[in-house]
Amino acid sequence: MTTFDDRRDAFENKYKHDEEMKFKVQMRCNKLLGLWAAELLGKTGSDADAYALEVVKSDFEEAGHEDVIRKVAGDLGDLADADTIRGKMDALLTVAKEQVMKEA
Repeated sequence: MTTFDDRRDAFENKYKHDEEMKFKVQMRCNKLLGLWAAELLGKTGSDADAYALEVVKSDFEEAGHEDVIRKVAGDLGDLADADTIRGKMDALLTVAKEQVMKEA
């Protein structure tokens, strides 16, 4: 193998790792958002965990985060508007990143 091949493989491996980490962080953020929303809805224990899983699954409907925001906003109704949810999601993204990095 040439030096070029080694560098290419290293770059591809780093890119793959970085994308996997981004995915894990986003899924953790969605779970944390789901748990936050579940608390606002008065859900606890396994009900809260099940709701958080619904929120995580909602992210696979379309590209971007709007599908998650739309689901949570629809479920919360007057308890929180979309801007509040976006703000909470931004805050939880930092928490999710810290949690995932500690686990790695």
